[in-house]
Amino acid sequence: MFELLKLRKKHGYQAVPNLRRAQLPEIFRGFPLLDEHQCANGCRACIDICPTSAIETDPLRLDMGRCTFCGDCARVCPSGAIHFSACNRLGATTREKLVIPSGMTSEEFQKSAITVRREILRLFGRSLKLRQVSAAGCNGCEMELNACGNVNFDMGRFGIDFVASPRHADGVVITGPVSRNMAPALRDTFLSIGEPRLVIAVGACAISGGVFAGSEQLNRTFFDTVPVDLYIPGCPTHPLTFINAVMDFIGRK
Repeated sequence: MFELLKLRKKHGYQAVPNLRRAQLPEIFRGFPLLDEHQCANGCRACIDICPTSAIETDPLRLDMGRCTFCGDCARVCPSGAIHFSACNRLGATTREKLVIPSGMTSEEFQKSAITVRREILRLFGRSLKLRQVSAAGCNGCEMELNACGNVNFDMGRFGIDFVASPRHADGVVITGPVSRNMAPALRDTFLSIGEPRLVIAVGACAISGGVFAGSEQLNRTFFDTVPVDLYIPGCPTHPLTFINAVMDFIGRK
């Protein structure tokens, strides 16, 4: 027992003290910064190389809901019109807000991206239990979500936890593009959660189908009838991105 206590003291406090102010290294590809004034006339380099058709021109804009944050567009752009900042605050409460226009800064995006609803704050502001469903995901987003509860990020200290049963959950977290085989399981999970219930789409695959969009093996009709309350981009989604988005959504300061 004394050896365990000594070891615990030696380890110290390992969790990130303030997740809201935590900075990621410059190598991290987060919020995209676009400047269409630097675009060369007729240049399609970024459009042609994007694996998910996340970029459009006239005007220049990038859809974070499709983006895999691979960085190829920034590498091939001859004029530097696209580059990615290290900002990890990417969540939004509507699909349209994930489409980033030229000239928008991360600060401007954060001010309007997530709308805090009074009923959400009242019901889930102190405690939020989530059931995660991997709907044919590659396990990238799933591993990052698992990391949210480790000693570094310790999401549970904010009252946010993943639970083993939808019966114990307040909402469902969806990862993966939703294959035909997983579509019934996803709907069953959602219907097993008591009302009111939340739907959170995490990662490019869940939000838009990602690199699998258009595949005949997908069945994304779930999203045709069930509204998504929170979109959290990424490929995979970083734990800080997920935790900050959820905390913003439930009104935690």
